[in-house]
Amino acid sequence: MDHRIVFGVLILALFLFVWGRIRHDFVALISLSVLLVFGIVEPDEAFSGFGHPAVITVAAVLVVGKALEFSGVVDLLGKWVMKLGNNLLLQIFSLSILVAVASAFMNNVGALAIMMPIALHLARKSGNPPSFILMPIAFASLLGGVTTLIGTPPNIIIATFRGDEFGEPFGMFDFAPVGILIAIAGIAFITLIGWRLLPKRAVEKPDTELFDIEDYITEVIVTKESKIKDLRIGELAEISDADFQILGLVRSGKRIHAPDPDEQLFVKDILIIETDTKGLKTFVDDTGVKLAGGKKIRKDAIGSDKIAINEAIVMADSPLIGKTAASLKMRTRYGVNLLAVARREQKIHRRLDHVIFRTGDVLLLQGREHKMFDTMTSMGCLPLARRGLRLGYQAKVPLALGIFLAAIVLVVTGLLPVQVAFTMAAISMVLARVLPLKEFYRSIDWPVIVLLGAMLPVGTALETSGGAGLIAGAITGLGAVLQPWTMLAIILVFTMFLSDIINNAATVVLMAPVAISVANGLGFSVDPFLMAVAIGASCAFLTPIGHQSNTLVMGPGGYKFTDYWRIGLPLEIIIVAIGVPLIMWVWPL
Repeated sequence: MDHRIVFGVLILALFLFVWGRIRHDFVALISLSVLLVFGIVEPDEAFSGFGHPAVITVAAVLVVGKALEFSGVVDLLGKWVMKLGNNLLLQIFSLSILVAVASAFMNNVGALAIMMPIALHLARKSGNPPSFILMPIAFASLLGGVTTLIGTPPNIIIATFRGDEFGEPFGMFDFAPVGILIAIAGIAFITLIGWRLLPKRAVEKPDTELFDIEDYITEVIVTKESKIKDLRIGELAEISDADFQILGLVRSGKRIHAPDPDEQLFVKDILIIETDTKGLKTFVDDTGVKLAGGKKIRKDAIGSDKIAINEAIVMADSPLIGKTAASLKMRTRYGVNLLAVARREQKIHRRLDHVIFRTGDVLLLQGREHKMFDTMTSMGCLPLARRGLRLGYQAKVPLALGIFLAAIVLVVTGLLPVQVAFTMAAISMVLARVLPLKEFYRSIDWPVIVLLGAMLPVGTALETSGGAGLIAGAITGLGAVLQPWTMLAIILVFTMFLSDIINNAATVVLMAPVAISVANGLGFSVDPFLMAVAIGASCAFLTPIGHQSNTLVMGPGGYKFTDYWRIGLPLEIIIVAIGVPLIMWVWPL
């Protein structure tokens, strides 16, 4: 009877995951609550998942990954990539390799978000549509994650399941022999063939109309203290070293399009300029103008002594879509000022507060530092790396790499378990001031932590109720007529399918007990079946909802839901074709 209730709960959870109206972490809490009500999960064990080593490890790895981002490691590599020429194959290959390597040691979405501006800049500079580059590097971020223990949460979870089964979890680089070869094959496919299967969604004049999140349309106000007061527009280039373009002048509420270079500037004039993040900072510093975008945020309020400027991309489910800053009363409702907007496909001709927001727009927001992350989340926006806007930012690459490598050595040598080593590394990053203290908790993806903490007892219930055994028995029954490699392929394909429609961490929690039962039922080693689950959970290439990386590029790339099948389906076929023999070679049955 218990297993029927568990199956019912899992079917409900799958429906809610696919429906998408309820956030995945809350779906996990609902599932756990139902099992508690029916007494399948004991109250004492209900929240044991939050103390599970996998949960602690995921949180610590996210903090360390954010510290590596702050240290300037990825930025340093990004500067090298910016020197690439116009060869599209070279751009896709180099960006994919860089994203994959970064994703092996930090959060996949974080690595992708850092590289997206570079990818889009290269696309604009070379005249290539962003749709040819963005999906390949998003998939590369997933491929990179399969190569190490800390590359993705599914690997961490699988390692703990193995530890529970044999007393010894998978090590830091146990995933590498299979994962690296799969990543190489995947990157080779998307570089040589995959991008050719994608739609060309671009216009004829990429220099002016392609989406580039480094090109902002923003407004600045001439004040009494401004150095450009009483100067003529044509003289601005002599005052500032920034690369900018004056698009308009607003005086007494009236806009002057393409103002004459001889037009004199007065106090309270508003200049509409186009520039990138670095140019914006340089222009403001050189001229003494003030960013417009709303009322001044009080600095004397409690907890608001620091005002932050952040970039964020408008996601597909954002409540901002179809509305303007004025209609939303953004300053009152969210407590932030809109400073600038960047958009693909077309120029923005409206005043800043009357721009109608669209999916993929990048907003430059100003607000209280301690609230910015929560504010952007409530706005349905994903924070991007503050490339040119980190005032007082200092790179600490050697220090960050030293702490990170020390943690890896401690894990590889067996001196400390991974959850302890990386927790110590996270603390060290803060103490060494590589990562600001305020970013310690912000860098943790709390919905994923809650999802894991709630789903782990649900996965245990699937096993203890006999549900996993029943599923495994049905699959094991095929073993009499099918080859052993076919059984491994079934586990891999089914895990891929689940991961395409629900969160990959939840997929692992559900599939790991089934894989263990199938292996035991067939008399095979558990390791290859767990590896199949780990690979399958990380290879969600068929839908934009399978992974956050897929969702992130949907707007900027102009992709439709069905576009992911074009490159994702052959990629998954390739991974199954080479993954099964690789797993059996490295981890014999």
